[in-house]
Amino acid sequence: MKITILGSLGNIGKPLTQKLIASGNQVTVVSSNADRVEAIEALGAKAAIGSVGDATFLKNTFAEADAVFALTPPNIGGSNIIANTTDAGKAIAEAIVAAGVKRVVMLSSIGADLPGGTGPITGLHNIEKIYETLENVSVTFLRAGFFYTNLYNDVPMIKGAGIIGANYSAETKMPFVHPENIATAAAEELQKTTAEKNIRYIISDVRTPNDVAKVLGLAIGKPELPWVEFTDEQSLGGMKQAGLPDEVAGLYTEMGAGLRSGKIQEDFLTHKVSVDGTTKLEDFAKEFAASF
Repeated sequence: MKITILGSLGNIGKPLTQKLIASGNQVTVVSSNADRVEAIEALGAKAAIGSVGDATFLKNTFAEADAVFALTPPNIGGSNIIANTTDAGKAIAEAIVAAGVKRVVMLSSIGADLPGGTGPITGLHNIEKIYETLENVSVTFLRAGFFYTNLYNDVPMIKGAGIIGANYSAETKMPFVHPENIATAAAEELQKTTAEKNIRYIISDVRTPNDVAKVLGLAIGKPELPWVEFTDEQSLGGMKQAGLPDEVAGLYTEMGAGLRSGKIQEDFLTHKVSVDGTTKLEDFAKEFAASF
């Protein structure tokens, strides 16, 4: 198959490219960074350099693709993030239709079933709705859990204050996922010939923040590492102090509140969807400790 991947060679794009090439597919990787060309070609893929917000560029890039992995870049700019994310998804959808692509796997998220109150996930909800209207295009909405790799953002807090935390409680049920497991699921879905629209959750483990503190703490030699629940105000202020733009900090605070209430993870947990990912929290803790 000829498959085009959006997302450059990130935590998902690189292993996905490797898996698809190993299966004998011809892969084109889209990146906005011309410096990535050599690395992309070294994997045996073709590089396409341009913006995911440019429908004409995407149409030309998708021209011969049998399938497309549609990853919309998060945090597009420091303002109007939801609108910018939605517009980028719209441009991708327009290019898919114009190029006649028949198979799409869209990277989405837990909580994308909700129209708002979910922070940056709202943009993915909007894009899902756009993709639902595409005629004669089979789409898998790959709803991923909370990335383990987001926990690297807590390293300064752990080192500086000896705590880890967010604006949700230590007993919150959290569906986590490893990017490698997302790549595996995406590779499987891209190579299917289904002619329908469907939702697939990709989750590696369901744990609590209390588990996170204990498991990561043991891995880094801090077995008493506590999970601290912040107020929304404390969370917002901490992110702003760390240098995040006001709008970004506000959206992440809203997402944390959505996790605290349980509504973001509700659809997955209510339907008792299977946990397909193989990387458990204890496995990720080894990676975390190696980088700590």
